[in-house]
Amino acid sequence: MAAVEATAKRAVALVSGGIDSPVAVARMLADGWTIYPLHASQEPVSGPEAENKTIKALEHLSGRFSGTISGELVVVPVADVLTSFTVGEAHRDYFVHMKRLFQHLAYLCAQEVGATHIISGENLGQVSSQTLGNMGAVEVASPLPVLRPLLGLDKQEVIAMARALGTFEISVGPEECDALGPEHPTTIANHERLITNEGGVEGLQLSAIKCWKDKRIVRLD
Repeated sequence: MAAVEATAKRAVALVSGGIDSPVAVARMLADGWTIYPLHASQEPVSGPEAENKTIKALEHLSGRFSGTISGELVVVPVADVLTSFTVGEAHRDYFVHMKRLFQHLAYLCAQEVGATHIISGENLGQVSSQTLGNMGAVEVASPLPVLRPLLGLDKQEVIAMARALGTFEISVGPEECDALGPEHPTTIANHERLITNEGGVEGLQLSAIKCWKDKRIVRLD
């Protein structure tokens, strides 16, 4: 990919293979956005199921709305970096580190495709990384604004939307992103501790660039 000029209503969407992110993508497609999907792969810590579900959900949504899904899914391997956050002080902040890494990867992708925003399927307070204290720490990992079309919805509302869209049966199943997480994750991130655990001010950027260099492209039907 070569960097292109940023264009309005063009966004990078973080798509996990879970129930929420395809619904978030669908809501933005309905508003006329062009979506560039990115999947952070945790193989070999987890299996290929999350990536396969992501592909099927995106292909299911493609062509159904006024907006457009790019014909390419960017898949970025992140397992090696995430494993580094499973030891010592970093482990309690694991999910925050994970989301911060994803956020910066989305920014790297946005630079190449000319996107102005990042789309996330987060719901406020649904899991530990989605408290106000942690979401703020995640958001600053990228200079681009984050759109959260599901932010004020509860899980049952999102499930109902997924069923209506036809993505629920594709996405249902265990969330494999929890595989390396702590039993008692932090709910209010300490920014100085995060920076220290990431290896300094530029640590997160360097880790994201390392992952980005190993990305691969999956063509969507």
